[in-house]
Order: sequence, then C-alpha cells, then structure tokens
Amino acid sequence: MNTSFLRPKPLKSGDTIAVISPSGALRDKETFEKGLKIWRDRAYQIKLISPYEQQGYLAGTDEQRRQALSEAWTNPDYQAIVCSRGGYGSMRLLENWSWERALPPKWLLGFSDITALQWSLYQQKIISLHAPVLTTLSQEPPWSIERLFHYLENQTLSPLQGKGWGGGIATGRLLPANLTVATHLLGTSLQPSLEGVILALEDVAESPYRIDRMLTQWRLSGLLHKVAGIALGRFSRCEAPTGTVSGSVEEVLRDRAQDLNCPIVSQLPFGHDGINAALPVGEIVTLDGNQGELQFLE
Repeated sequence: MNTSFLRPKPLKSGDTIAVISPSGALRDKETFEKGLKIWRDRAYQIKLISPYEQQGYLAGTDEQRRQALSEAWTNPDYQAIVCSRGGYGSMRLLENWSWERALPPKWLLGFSDITALQWSLYQQKIISLHAPVLTTLSQEPPWSIERLFHYLENQTLSPLQGKGWGGGIATGRLLPANLTVATHLLGTSLQPSLEGVILALEDVAESPYRIDRMLTQWRLSGLLHKVAGIALGRFSRCEAPTGTVSGSVEEVLRDRAQDLNCPIVSQLPFGHDGINAALPVGEIVTLDGNQGELQFLE
C-alpha cells in the first residue's frame, strides 16, 4: 500500500547516522550524550555535523543549519539523519529549499519543531519518523526504544493503545505533528493535503484557550473536516494558569473535535514529557475509534 510513497531502506549495524541541529541550540549535553550512546551501543557510526556558534535561540545561522541539512541529506555516506533537539527554527530552512530527489531517500528522525521538515518530506511523498530526538531518547522506556529500532531495521511496528472516543474505523496515511508548529504551516506551500489522512497531534505548554484557538483556525479553514481520523497524543503542561477560569485541555479537544464524525483516539503514548512512541510519517495506518487502537499496516 506504500507504492506511491518512498520508504527509506532499513538500517543495519555499521550504518552512519548524521546528527544535525536544525532548530534550537543544544542546551542539555548530558542527555545528548546519553542519546548518542544508545545509537553507538547498537553499533551505529555517528557523524556530528553540528553544533555551530549559537545565534540567539537558534543553533546557528540559517545558512549554517541549511548547509548541514543539505550535507546530511545528499552525502551517500549517511543512511539516516537524527535531530539533536527541537525548539524552533526548522521552518526557516525551508524557504527556497528543495529536497534532492535524484538520490535514494534516507530516514529523518525527530518531533516537535521537526514537524516542519517532516511535513515537507511528506509533500515529496517520502516517509520519515516522528520519534525522540537525541536529547529525549534516553528518557524512553526500553520497549519504546526497541520498538523504534525494530521499525528502522525491520520496517514493522506494533500497534499503540489509547482511549477511544468512538467514530468507527478509518484507514489513511498517518500525518503526525506538533499542533502549534503545524498551525503555523497552514496555508503555506508546506501544508500537505489533509484529505483522508489520519492526523496525529500533540503539544506542550499551551494553555487550553490557545489549543482552542488553534483548532478553531483548523475548523474555520475547513481542513479539520477533511481528515479521516484524529489520533491524540500527550498535551503536557497544557493547564491554565493558577487562578484562571478555564476548562481542561481534554474538554477543549472534545469540544473542537468530537462532532467531526470520524474516529478519534486520545491518550496515545507520544509527545513531550513522557513516552514518545515512534510514528512513521506517511505510512498507511488504521485508527479504531471504538477500541482505541492505532494499527500500522505493512
């Protein structure tokens, strides 16, 4: 079922992994080194293309970070690209950017701000992986780490269980995203067609009214009504400030999504501040809103 999308080749021990910082500057070197160790312990070679001299909240100038992305993507010595962290800044690299299609595609791993790069690859019909960055990988439980590498090396994934909100069953291409980043891509050339996709959303540190405002924008644009199903991950630290009159983030999500007449599953184990199970961007999946299951098809 993936004939129209390109899936990079499986990884194997000895492959070289390029590490880049396309977004924010590296802050936690301890967790970064722990993430590198997990890759090295599995006999992968590591090539650090960054860091650069920090530019404010960015890991380097746009040109430095864009050149690193280009080097990681076009150099045939690298079989995968792993982002050091998220933050902000990856979308800045995509202005006047084009992916080199003459070379075989390779894996790009990350989440949060890396949504912009993954949506851009989705537009090119190239599968990538919404997965822990290097600074969060060591915080994953063993089963999540094993699941990630099993997919990269064997191309299969076990299903994920959440809480079903009903709506039946739908099959479509999986499109994971950080809600805030994705909202800022709407209406740009980086926004893929949402017709029939299984949209997977997560976010962090956004008050309920901000989540409401973003989802309302999706509704007013007509985009949210086009998706085949919605898979909701973790919305961590999304409580209203103390003393503020507010509904909970789950109440907002239900209010803005539950009338869409499509399967919805919440509390899936992906996102910030907890388990971030790997989600292939562009693979065919089935979402069961009755049983609360996200199943990955081979």
